[in-house]
Amino acid sequence: MKAKNKFWNWVRDSDTGESTLVLNGTIAEESWFGDEVTPNIFRAELEKCEGNITVWINSPGGDVFAAAQIYNMLMNYKGNVNVRIDGLAASAASVIAMAGTTVEMSPVGMFMIHNPSTVAIGDTAEMKAAIRQLDEVKESILNAYELKSNLPRAKISQMMDAESWMNAKKALEFGFVDKILFAKVDEEEEDETEAMLFSRAAVTNSFLEKIKAKSDALILPNKELGNRVSVEALMSRLNIIVH
Repeated sequence: MKAKNKFWNWVRDSDTGESTLVLNGTIAEESWFGDEVTPNIFRAELEKCEGNITVWINSPGGDVFAAAQIYNMLMNYKGNVNVRIDGLAASAASVIAMAGTTVEMSPVGMFMIHNPSTVAIGDTAEMKAAIRQLDEVKESILNAYELKSNLPRAKISQMMDAESWMNAKKALEFGFVDKILFAKVDEEEEDETEAMLFSRAAVTNSFLEKIKAKSDALILPNKELGNRVSVEALMSRLNIIVH
C-alpha cells in the first residue's frame, strides 16, 4: 500500500552507492499514531540502504510520534548517520536531528526546541489525561536532547519551556550540533559572528519589565471600576495571562 503523503525522499548516489534522506516540510501531515502502513514503508526503504547515509533536514516539525519512530530507526541503523540541517530543524524535526552520528548545521540555518502541544476535547478527566500525556512526551523528547548535548536535563527543560530558537553557533555551543557546514577549522576559530538564542518567554518577560518600570508614573482609566487603576494592577492581570 502506497503512502498518500510521503514527507521524505530517498536519493541514491549511483557512483558511491550511498543514500541520502531528504526531510523537507511538515513531518507526517497525516499522523503516524496508530498507523502501521507509513512507518513500515519508511523502515523498508531504510533497510534497503547500505553503508553510511546522509539526512538533510529542512522542516518546521510535525507529528511527534512520527519523529520518535524515525529517530529510533536512524539510531538503530547499522551505518553512520550524518545529519545536515540546511534550513530549519524545529520541534519534532529537531528530535530527528538528534539521531545523527554527526550533526552539521548550515550557518544560515535555525534550530528550535519547545514543549509538545496537543488539542483535547472532553471533561476534566480527559483534560488531565491530556496533560499527563504531554508531560510524558516531553520527558521522552528530553531523553533525545540530553543524550546528544550532555546538557543538564533541567536546563534543556527550561529551554523547551521558553521555546528557544538558536542559530548555528548557539546550537553548536549547546552541543545540539557538532559542526557548522562549509566552515573550515581556521575560519571557525576566527569567526566573530554572535551566537544567538531567541526565547519567546524572555521577550515577553522583557516587555513586561519595561511596563513595570513605568508603573509609578502611568495610570490607566477603568470605567468598570468607576476610578483609575495603576499599572501594578494591570501587571497582575497580565502575569496571570502570561503564566
